[in-house]
Amino acid sequence: MARYTGPKSRIARKFGEAIFGPDKVLSNKNYPPGSQGNSRKRKSSEYGVQLREKQKAKYTYGVLEKQFSNLFKKAASQKGITGEVLLQLLEQRLDNIVYRLGIAKTRAAARQMVSHKHITVDGEVVNIPSYSVKPGQVIGVRERSKSLEVIADSLAGFNHSKYPWLEWDDSSKTGKLLHVPERADIPENIKEHLIVELYSK
Repeated sequence: MARYTGPKSRIARKFGEAIFGPDKVLSNKNYPPGSQGNSRKRKSSEYGVQLREKQKAKYTYGVLEKQFSNLFKKAASQKGITGEVLLQLLEQRLDNIVYRLGIAKTRAAARQMVSHKHITVDGEVVNIPSYSVKPGQVIGVRERSKSLEVIADSLAGFNHSKYPWLEWDDSSKTGKLLHVPERADIPENIKEHLIVELYSK
């Protein structure tokens, strides 16, 4: 499975946001990495700002360049505002849904969980993190995986009401995608219009 395996704290410091989850390094060093990170002030070009936003979206959702480009093409071919549709497609990825449901604490952990066949969709095991979940589909934890400590720890105290487009049944350890999320409901700090501008050049 192709995925980013580089230094995560360095990337989080680059964007000034905990895009990979809670990060002690970021809280202690909330400035860009490098020997002059705390003092240098560089003015980015328009292209630089747009590229930075695309990179942030890619790292946030754990998508590589080719996958992201294909998703953008798919978003551009659909009805609606391209930037919003792009984020909605990213939100519908199975690994992201597993993360949003609280089954895993990070998207990276969610990807691993899907790849290791711990997750089902409509009762069938699906091990493709990029699988696109459709409204009405039920995402669950495989029966023999429900006793895993890592899943229990992640679900403990998780607030399932913060994502209105998802429904969770704790007794069966299953969740449902009720509908595609509205842009206003997606909490990620991403300026999708800059990504659209970048691809429109």
